[in-house]
Amino acid sequence: MIIEKYGKVIKGLGGLYSIRVNEDDGSVNIYSCRAKGSLHKEEEKVLIGDNVYLSIDEQTPDSIVISEIAERKNALIRPPMANLDILFMVFAARKPMPVLEVVDKLIAIAIHNDIRPVVVITKQDLSDELAAEYADIYRRAGIDTFITSSENGGGVAELKEFIEKTVKANVTAAFAGASGVGKSTLMNALFPSLSLSTSEISRKIERGRHTTRHVEIFDINNKGSEAGFLADTPGFSLVDFARFDFFSIEDLPATFPDILPYAGGCTYSDCSHVGEGRDECAVARAAEEGMIAPTRLDSYRAIYRILKEKKNKF
Repeated sequence: MIIEKYGKVIKGLGGLYSIRVNEDDGSVNIYSCRAKGSLHKEEEKVLIGDNVYLSIDEQTPDSIVISEIAERKNALIRPPMANLDILFMVFAARKPMPVLEVVDKLIAIAIHNDIRPVVVITKQDLSDELAAEYADIYRRAGIDTFITSSENGGGVAELKEFIEKTVKANVTAAFAGASGVGKSTLMNALFPSLSLSTSEISRKIERGRHTTRHVEIFDINNKGSEAGFLADTPGFSLVDFARFDFFSIEDLPATFPDILPYAGGCTYSDCSHVGEGRDECAVARAAEEGMIAPTRLDSYRAIYRILKEKKNKF
């Protein structure tokens, strides 16, 4: 007789997956198994965060396989991960200096894929002024933003409180950040039981070695079937979404919550908000008047040009 169980993929290395299953008696078990042959194909490959069905032969209980992948809410290409609800985008106030266009692109992609973006600025101790400047950009955009310092503990308690309120009841969140921003150090400060590996930054290049080699999901509150999940991921310069090809120029304004309210107020209905002046473009006018941060409009225009070039290729 074949028994079926339903669970969540929390880790995968070398084709061997760890599946977290909420048992009928209220307990939680972790099953280690491989996927059946058809699920090794690239288009059907098992991802961390997938909800899956396990098949267990009662005659040989050790013979467990992932037999089916449940429908996904969303999927990332790099790192391979599915069903993400919240993305904590971590960057440092200094050392290394952030590339805001990359952050803004990730925010846009997250919003398009129904993922709540949260900005976390680290290393406040290196520059209070820069940290406050970056935080103002994203708070004005209506995005939850936290300033932290693992060095002196600043902001860590506030961020932990936010996580405890939002990452619960089967919600899956990920921390993503470029190498050297102190992501794993921050996660250890938030949740010491995780004991994630960290490394020193090269003073010469102001970048750290990637200490996160794979995606792994952690239960952060030990609440059984009501647990919240947190994932540590490699550097976010590699993050991309499986359906980014379907992210169009027409979709772009909706992925910038600070630009969207002004996008319909332009003189011409087909205004691209890229080259038009303030007299014709309500978005350009709002930026000049300080309603939209200049860096955000710069990022919008850069992404617009990328999408336009991509569209023209097909």
